[in-house]
Amino acid sequence: MKSSRYTETQIIAILRQAEGGILIAELCREHGMSSASFYKWRAKYGGMDAAMISQMKAMEE
Repeated sequence: MKSSRYTETQIIAILRQAEGGILIAELCREHGMSSASFYKWRAKYGGMDAAMISQMKAMEE
């Protein structure tokens, strides 16, 4: 499977920008990603912080 171009911390930062009120279309254009990627990330990582992601990775291993 192809690895992501963005790390989990970068994804969290992008999601936080969207929560801050930036339009999603503008955010996707700025970061060079599709809106589908954004919504997929929001479904997977929405509401998480860095500590929760590290716990999720530990559970996967």
